[in-house]
Amino acid sequence: MPTDTSKPMKLERYNSYIRKVHSTKLLNASSKFLFRVTLLIALVLILFFTINYPPLSDNTHSAPHHHHRHSFLSTSLFSGSSLVGGAAWEKQVRHSATPRRVNGFSVLVTGAAGFIGSHCSLALKKRGDGVLGLDNFNDYYDPTLKRARQNLLSKHQIFIVEGDLNDGPLLTKLFDVVPFTHVLHLAAQAGVRYAMQNPQSYVKSNIAGFVNLLEVAKAVNPQPAIVWASSSSVYGLNTENPFSERDRTDRPASLYAATKKAGEEIAHTYNHIYGLSLTGLRFFTVYGPWGRPDMAYFFFTKDILQGKPIDIYRTQDQKAVARDFTYIDDVVKGCLGALDTAEKSTGSGGKKKGPAQLRIYNLGNTSPVPVGRLVSILEGLINTKAKKHVITLPRNGDVPYTHANVTLAYKDFGYKPTTDLASGLRKFVKWYVNYFGIESKRSKETQHFDESS
Repeated sequence: MPTDTSKPMKLERYNSYIRKVHSTKLLNASSKFLFRVTLLIALVLILFFTINYPPLSDNTHSAPHHHHRHSFLSTSLFSGSSLVGGAAWEKQVRHSATPRRVNGFSVLVTGAAGFIGSHCSLALKKRGDGVLGLDNFNDYYDPTLKRARQNLLSKHQIFIVEGDLNDGPLLTKLFDVVPFTHVLHLAAQAGVRYAMQNPQSYVKSNIAGFVNLLEVAKAVNPQPAIVWASSSSVYGLNTENPFSERDRTDRPASLYAATKKAGEEIAHTYNHIYGLSLTGLRFFTVYGPWGRPDMAYFFFTKDILQGKPIDIYRTQDQKAVARDFTYIDDVVKGCLGALDTAEKSTGSGGKKKGPAQLRIYNLGNTSPVPVGRLVSILEGLINTKAKKHVITLPRNGDVPYTHANVTLAYKDFGYKPTTDLASGLRKFVKWYVNYFGIESKRSKETQHFDESS
């Protein structure tokens, strides 16, 4: 009887069929897995580039900004554990900039770690506005003082982004994260005499930096209203007294003054073309606690306490040099008044829709005081006689006197300085000895008297 081979053949065909089915299933499964892995990697890469390479607004000059992208990433910094541009960083930025009062402002304060910037930031936050700071912490004077101001602001939930005005992508990122209603632009390279040593720093900060800020502000929607710091130095060789906003400002006596005057003309241009609401404030010799070490009242205090001689300037014709010293609290009220009365910008997407507000104001004390009188007040407060060295005012850009007419600021937002020089210096000296841990001779003598009585 012949052997039946049909069954093994059928079994072999069946096994072959099963192997093919399994191979097909395995191939399909592998393809699906590979597809999913590829998709996941693509999503991760998209998320990474979205966070680290923020898109530039269509209305900014996109092409020229491409070369900044590497520098933006390479100069990214850590604030705590939050990398600039990351989710945690954005949360910190939004939290700081969110107002707590109804109809409160969301204000970007440039130069927030500076003297006037830190005081204004605290005042805005105190009344319930949202405040985000921006500062590059440069070393024009000891950055330790700026870091101390930063710590003070941090205690009041005010976050300062460390960055430069000329970093276009960073500014664009900030405006992408927060729809600022206002900008208080106080960042600048200050100081009249330093301009003779480092003129480029003034051009970079006071002109290029201001233009960069306006370029970003013009393109966002809605455009913010901008209040910014000009200077009494724009009056230059003006001989009218007191200085009025109607007086000539086309004869600057220093490069610093020239850059501030250029800023006023630039502001006019951006207001005219793009509908940005712009208010310039001409500050007159601001002083007070947390002040700038390069200011006369500050280093006079330091040198008198250390027994070092101080230079008292007189004019070329041997007259007393006088300044309209303005206490910081009065200036802060003026800055907030300007913000409160600033009208909305009228542009959208970089295009002007109608006439926009353009203003300029003096913020001074209206009472010029000879520098010799300033020294006498400090001598009394410190209870130490100054070693005075009287010299002629050099031709380095300093002007012999300043005197503010503040009628316009009073009319438009009630600006009225109330602090006289003696009262303001008393508050400054109290802060100075506490901040630097100095016990004045007067307090030592008082302590000795108390112990012996």
